[in-house]
Amino acid sequence: MFPQINAPSSIHQRPGLSEDALRRFAPSVFAASPLPGVSERYAFVPTAQIVSRLRGAGWIPVTAFEQRVRLDERRGIQKHLLRFQRADVVPARGEYTPELVLVNSHDRSSAYQLHAGLFRFVCGNGMIVADTTFERVTIRHSGFTPEEATAFATQALRIRFEDEAAWPITPVKLLESRRREDRGDDLWHTFNRVQENLLQGGQREVGRFLANGRRVPRTRAVTGLDQNVRMNKQLWELARRLAVGETLTLAE
Repeated sequence: MFPQINAPSSIHQRPGLSEDALRRFAPSVFAASPLPGVSERYAFVPTAQIVSRLRGAGWIPVTAFEQRVRLDERRGIQKHLLRFQRADVVPARGEYTPELVLVNSHDRSSAYQLHAGLFRFVCGNGMIVADTTFERVTIRHSGFTPEEATAFATQALRIRFEDEAAWPITPVKLLESRRREDRGDDLWHTFNRVQENLLQGGQREVGRFLANGRRVPRTRAVTGLDQNVRMNKQLWELARRLAVGETLTLAE
């Protein structure tokens, strides 16, 4: 599936996560067999073998984590996620680098998936690109109005929280910048701010209180593997629609 391509020795190679580090962060990567009792039609795809082949093609694992499980029978074979970057590309501050995002499991909870992604060095917050937009990514840098930004943030909050009446923050709060590099009214900067604030959490609306009189707590980071992938793709799709001239409305 992946070509065995060795990068030229003259190019500096980043080591990425070692095998010991992968075993520490996501032991399920090295599962030698699937969940007992699977049918004969179940095709076991060892993640460790995929990692080896991606390394041979010049892609190194830089992040790894696995899903928390309660059942002992799933421990060591549960769903896991790894992010890969090019070994010969060192990300520079303020720049983006392509990633491959691998999701797999050996307990029948997930099919083997390989997604396209982008890594932003400013905040270390990786974004996963929706399947329909990877062939050509176009984000316009002008003509983005405050109304469009508010509609985008509103839709983003609907992706994250089901009960609109119980939103812990407002769309305006979600649009806030955490650093100077993220300031800007164009779609690209707006997308980055919303994506980071929504997934990393840590925001609190000043002056908002719960029914019992206590302050509304800070928003929580998205730690669930499936939720992270789903929200990343849905946010990217919202941005894509705006980039091609579609209109998002508050009532949508």
